[in-house]
Amino acid sequence: MARSIVTTQMSADGSIGPDIGWFDPGGEHESASEEDLRLADAMLLGRKTYEALAPIWMGASGAYADRVNALPKYVASRSLTGPLEWNATAIEGDLATEVRRLKEHHTGDLLTYGCGEFAFSLVQQGLADEIHFWVHPVVWAESARPFHGLGHIRMRLKESTTFANGVLRHRYQPLAIDP
Repeated sequence: MARSIVTTQMSADGSIGPDIGWFDPGGEHESASEEDLRLADAMLLGRKTYEALAPIWMGASGAYADRVNALPKYVASRSLTGPLEWNATAIEGDLATEVRRLKEHHTGDLLTYGCGEFAFSLVQQGLADEIHFWVHPVVWAESARPFHGLGHIRMRLKESTTFANGVLRHRYQPLAIDP
């Protein structure tokens, strides 16, 4: 059975906004991220993340891009219809039922990039097994934050890794949503 993992990159002050000019590529944290991709069978994406990432990755090349592009993507959307690009399929029907079916069908991880409404919904419905925060050593001062304005999530720290370039990866188990 697959694990559902919500993962996001952020600055030290929690910025995850669309301008990720703070992101510093290279370093051993990228090897760890590649390992996450290697363990993945598919991606679960919300519509906004899908629409933001598809044009970027479809035009990218290299080993990392090749892996991202090859993974099947399942997209939760109330507005997208018809066939989707980027090796993607719209999730139809009840979200919780479909994600549970995908978790039973796949053996590798199901990765969700971003921490917006879709990711919050996965946590809220008990469908997210882990949340990974990749914290980069920079303050960016943008207003977009993980799960911003959606609710409070209690978590248990499973592991924290410090990479040589100062990037931290915190792996959490979501416990509950506070009302």
